[in-house]
Amino acid sequence: MKRLRPLLLVLTLVVVVFLFYYRRENAVHVETVSLQSVLTNRSLPYKVILPRWYGVPGSRARYPVLYLLHGHGSDYTSWIANTSLTDYVYDSNLIVVTPEGGEGWYTDSATVDADKFETFIVKELIPDVENRFRVVPERSGRGIAGYSMGGYGALKFALKYPQLFAFAGSLSGAFDAPKRTDNASIMKSFGPVNSSTREANDLERLAAVVGPSALPRMYFDCGTNDPWLSANRRLHADFQRLGINHEYRELPGTHDWAYWNRQIRELLPRAAAAMTSSRSD
Repeated sequence: MKRLRPLLLVLTLVVVVFLFYYRRENAVHVETVSLQSVLTNRSLPYKVILPRWYGVPGSRARYPVLYLLHGHGSDYTSWIANTSLTDYVYDSNLIVVTPEGGEGWYTDSATVDADKFETFIVKELIPDVENRFRVVPERSGRGIAGYSMGGYGALKFALKYPQLFAFAGSLSGAFDAPKRTDNASIMKSFGPVNSSTREANDLERLAAVVGPSALPRMYFDCGTNDPWLSANRRLHADFQRLGINHEYRELPGTHDWAYWNRQIRELLPRAAAAMTSSRSD
């Protein structure tokens, strides 16, 4: 019996270590990256939600990545702080990145040279993510989505850079921002009425010149009591007229976190289905 005790102790230790390791890896992990942007001359951090089993030693599996943009008045932490996003990612097999976009409407500002929030996403954020994490570094492995200001940004990126993304989605998108003059951040980002920046970032204008066959899969929805419902309906009508394939839905709800928390759960599987599943090099 005395001889068995060391063996039992070793076996118990192995089981404890295994259970600890299994519990740790069978969960999503959230990391914060501080990215020093040369273009904007400031630190623009982002959160990364890593899927289960990402950290398994020796794994070379690569994952599709969804860039999830925040709305006006929020920041890169808002998605995780105000929704159950980390719980939803548990079964998605996606890496989710929530970048900082300030109040810049994901646009290179017409009035402030350093506020290059569009070029930052394309030229700095995406390369940084693809250098740090095991993502699929090609169009088939990239998606972009967001709510409100972020929903506008996501569909704008789809229309301006269709070669970069396989999926684009929006919840309660503020699609008419380039036409509005009732907000200080809009004026700062897009400039005066009829400015070249407004024209270059107007979704209806962009949709009219892009080839429908080149576009990623697009999804957007809006609450029936949302102040941007009419803007969503107009973009839906424009897409139909132009023959742009997309999915559009109107659902009960307004412009708030209760709606976005519910709908991001429906958006994630659509994004995952449009992108490649994980693979190994």
